[in-house]
Amino acid sequence: MPITTELIIIIILALLVIVTIFAGVKTVPQGFHWTVERFGRYTRTLRPGLNLIVPFFDSVGHKMNVMEQVLDVPSQEVITKDNAMVTVDGVTFYQVLDAKNAAYEVAGLQNAILNLTMTNIRTVMGSMDLDSLLSNRDEINAQLLRVVDAAAEPWGIKMTRIEIKDINPPRDLVDSMARQMKAEREKRALILEAEGERQAEILKAEGEKQAQILEAEGRREAAFRDAEARERGAEAEARATEMVSDAIAKGDVQAINYFVANRYVEALAQFATSPNQKTLILPVEASAALGSLSGIAEVAREAFGDGKSERGRRAATGRVPDTTP
Repeated sequence: MPITTELIIIIILALLVIVTIFAGVKTVPQGFHWTVERFGRYTRTLRPGLNLIVPFFDSVGHKMNVMEQVLDVPSQEVITKDNAMVTVDGVTFYQVLDAKNAAYEVAGLQNAILNLTMTNIRTVMGSMDLDSLLSNRDEINAQLLRVVDAAAEPWGIKMTRIEIKDINPPRDLVDSMARQMKAEREKRALILEAEGERQAEILKAEGEKQAQILEAEGRREAAFRDAEARERGAEAEARATEMVSDAIAKGDVQAINYFVANRYVEALAQFATSPNQKTLILPVEASAALGSLSGIAEVAREAFGDGKSERGRRAATGRVPDTTP
């Protein structure tokens, strides 16, 4: 079939329609926002999915990734408040919330975020001394996140996290810190040892105090018991004396002999147990002592009811013992 002008026109129109369709239909993938420009001016933002634009008049300006992204912050040297030089690196996370501002408010978004983060790391960490820098990393991260997020807000992004990865002091400073830590630990050990000795001395003193108190209480109890025993002995002695007085009043000669003999024997025992030098010549009125002992035996027989007393038997036989000394 010969190619006519009409056929050529139809083919050109078909191609034009196909090109127009491809130019006006845009498919945005998930996690991206595209900006639309008309003659170089921003008009709107295309969301994920199928979108239509005006062919030949509208065009896609920037394809912005709205997923959370991560950037490594390169190492840099920071001078702390106490003039210590440390090397610091980190990592930052951010997310584009407004594609228009992220595309048109800043040139080179990632480079701007890195420079902003590094500058604020020097500012924040340079205002702290080395000890605070090493022990308050969470506080540093929170302060950096707050400052950088406020600064990046006009760019249409959200700083989600900023983490300091490594803080590396110089080698000589690390050695000095190790010596300082060792000295501090030795100091704490000496303090704890001194506290232990002090507590031991206190406990020992308390124990001695309690022992003395218990010993004093024991002496007091013993003295009380001794006094009670002496009191009871005196009471018994008084009762014995009273009984002997009653016996004397009744004319009971044997009771008198028992009392005298008891005192006599006690005196001899005291002589025998005396620590002083002594010479005892016997008999010392031995007949009187024997007579007193016989009187004691007679009293015992009468007390225990041994039938008829020897005195009664002698009275029956007409013999009465001579009790005169």
